[in-house]
Amino acid sequence: MRKFIPWLKSHPTVSVVRMSGVIASGGRFDGSALNDVGLAPLLQKAFKKGRPEAVALVINSPGGSPVQSSLIGARIRRLAEETNIKTYAFCEDVAASGGYWLACAADEIYVDSSSIVGSIGVISASFGFTGLMEKQGIERRVHTAGEDKSMLDPFRPERAEDVERLKDLQRVIHQNFKDHVEGRRGHKLVDRDLFTGEIWVGPKAVNDGLADGIGHLVPFMQAKFGDKVKFNLLEQKRSFLSRFGMRALVGHAIASVEDQALWSQYGLK
Repeated sequence: MRKFIPWLKSHPTVSVVRMSGVIASGGRFDGSALNDVGLAPLLQKAFKKGRPEAVALVINSPGGSPVQSSLIGARIRRLAEETNIKTYAFCEDVAASGGYWLACAADEIYVDSSSIVGSIGVISASFGFTGLMEKQGIERRVHTAGEDKSMLDPFRPERAEDVERLKDLQRVIHQNFKDHVEGRRGHKLVDRDLFTGEIWVGPKAVNDGLADGIGHLVPFMQAKFGDKVKFNLLEQKRSFLSRFGMRALVGHAIASVEDQALWSQYGLK
C-alpha cells in the first residue's frame, strides 16, 4: 500500500538471487544447473524491477563450467553498472572454483565461519578403459580426418602429446580465472600465490582477502538498511514435466553422479 501513496516512504527492498547447484550449460533434464540462460531473467528482475537498494547473491556452488561462470559473472557486472546498484555475495556451504568466480562478480563477499571458498584452478577428470576392453576382447575402431580429432579418447592409451595439449588449454582458462579474481579483488588480496587451487574456510578467506567479512544475509542487510528492509527472493524453478519420463530420469541420474563428484571434493553431500 505504501508504494501507492506518494507521501509515505516505502520500506527499502533488497533483491536476493539464490544460486545453488553445479554450474553447467542448459543440457540438464531437470533444470537444476546454474547457467546464463536460466539466470538471465532472474538477474534482470533483481536489478531492474522496482527500486532495490542492493542486490544479494546467495551462492552455494562447487563450480562447474568456466564459460557459464564467466557469462553469468559478466551479466551481473553489466547490470550492476547499468543500474548503479551495489551487489553483495553471501557464500553458504561452498563457493569454490566457478562458485567463487560468481562471488567475485559482487562488490563485496561475505562468508559463514565454516564456508569453503577458493579453489582458483582448473581440473579435468576422465577414465581410461583400454585394459578392460582388452580383457573383454573388444576392439575399438575409430577413423578420423585430422590426427588430433580423437584427442584424449578414453578407449585408447593416453598419449603424452594429448596431455600437453590439454594442459595448454587449462593454462589459458586458469589465466582467465586469475585475471577475473585480480581484476575484482586485486587490491584486497594478500601478497602470495592464491591461485594454486587451494581452498579456504571462513576466517582464513577473510584474512587472505578472498572475502570481506563474516556475515549472513538478513542481519547484514538489516544493519545496513534497517529492520524494515524487505527481501525479494528470486531462484530458478524446476519445470514440472522435466521430473518425469525415462529420458529425464536417466539424464537426472547421470547428472547427479557428476554433481556428487564435484560436491564431494569439499566433503559435502
